[in-house]
Amino acid sequence: MLPALTMGDPAGIGPELTAAAWTAQATPFVWLGDPALLRDRVPVRVVADAREALAAFATALPVLPLTLGAAVLPGQPDPANGAAVIESIALATKLALSGAVSGVVTNPISKHVLRQAGFPYPGHTEFLAALCDRPGEEVMMLASPRLRVVPVTVHVSLRQALATLDTARIVAVGRITAAALRRDFGIAAPRLAVAGLNPHAGENGLMGDEEGAIIVPAIEALRADGIDAFGPLPPDTMFTEAARARYDTALCMYHDQALIPLKTLDMASGVNATLGLPIVRTSPDHGTAFDIAGKGLADVSSLLAALRLAGEMGVHRRNFMQGEAS
Repeated sequence: MLPALTMGDPAGIGPELTAAAWTAQATPFVWLGDPALLRDRVPVRVVADAREALAAFATALPVLPLTLGAAVLPGQPDPANGAAVIESIALATKLALSGAVSGVVTNPISKHVLRQAGFPYPGHTEFLAALCDRPGEEVMMLASPRLRVVPVTVHVSLRQALATLDTARIVAVGRITAAALRRDFGIAAPRLAVAGLNPHAGENGLMGDEEGAIIVPAIEALRADGIDAFGPLPPDTMFTEAARARYDTALCMYHDQALIPLKTLDMASGVNATLGLPIVRTSPDHGTAFDIAGKGLADVSSLLAALRLAGEMGVHRRNFMQGEAS
């Protein structure tokens, strides 16, 4: 089997990245989108189902066809194409749930444009969780060869993140992360470094009491579950090279606390992986880049990394499930 790659916003860099990923011939995939977007870039073969895609991949990019609602101009997104963008994600998820593909890799979407098309979700992750009947159980990981991070609160304002952060949420995210590291990354005994919320991790309450009141009880609960969780660590020192060697994933309290170090250290190889779902899902760690769409400037590195990680996670998951069954 091979993963399904979604179309993403057709006015962004997704189409040119898809063509570049096929040209690289690094990881086979089947693309779910409008063939007209790619025919001028690479040879395309429309396939009836995902089973035909692997045999076709060496000579042409295999496509499960969808039809866009409006003509595409690079850099000029159109809500009229929102339905096809959403359909691509939904179809890829359906194929993964049925076992027809090994996982889902998503090209970037524009949340703002999809909202104009009636899309009610904050982003890919929440939509995928709903499609998998796991709303609220989704956990976002950003992964690269140099660092893995998981934010406990994600696509909310900083004010809302601080208001909603609690012990139960940290414990839930920690459990899902540890389980995914064992199942999808092949790490038998995961180590979770837990970030503090305040400067210097609160400095024993001098700079805030959230560490003692919220984070320490969560770490204790995770350790009671047999999870090697430790902290809370000062966020300004836990991402140094020496510190990173002591853990497998950093559990962070809010979005930017996690994503800034990851993107600073390894933006090109960063991959967004959704944990806690019955399917494998990855995505490149960048957006639609409307400003450079169609100009030949997009870097395919993150998409190639996302395709590669989806394949690796699929292998680890199959091995894990076989081990549990035996």
